[in-house]
Amino acid sequence: MSSLSINHVCLAGHLTRDPVLRKTNGGTPVLDMGLAINDEYTAKDGKVVEQTCFAECVVWGKSAEASSTYLKKGDPALVEGCLITEQWETPQGEKRSRLRVRAQRVHFLKQRTNGTPAGRGEGDGAAAANGGPGGTAAAEMDDPFT
Repeated sequence: MSSLSINHVCLAGHLTRDPVLRKTNGGTPVLDMGLAINDEYTAKDGKVVEQTCFAECVVWGKSAEASSTYLKKGDPALVEGCLITEQWETPQGEKRSRLRVRAQRVHFLKQRTNGTPAGRGEGDGAAAANGGPGGTAAAEMDDPFT
């Protein structure tokens, strides 16, 4: 019996709050951030309906550090990764779970005031290649959940 399984997420939106960087007991950087993704469609009655989807994301390793440095509330970002389910039990014994995006890449989309992507100007190639503004921060896969 053959089955196909794909777990890939690609979301572009704006940060709902400043990202929060912390470290695991082993010293691995991990960042939590919220992303708001706006969408609109035309209903049958011809009215435009706007809706917002909120996604919680977790970023690990060097990507977490770069995202903490270059992103803040309201900034646009594109997140590529996969869905994970986190499960835990409260001190009262209640079982809880949540679905989050484990980011494997975070693309910083903020524009400079002159309209060019930040980190893409003259002499900024190294910053972009290393996860600087306008670049991509690729996650280290030292996630304890894998």
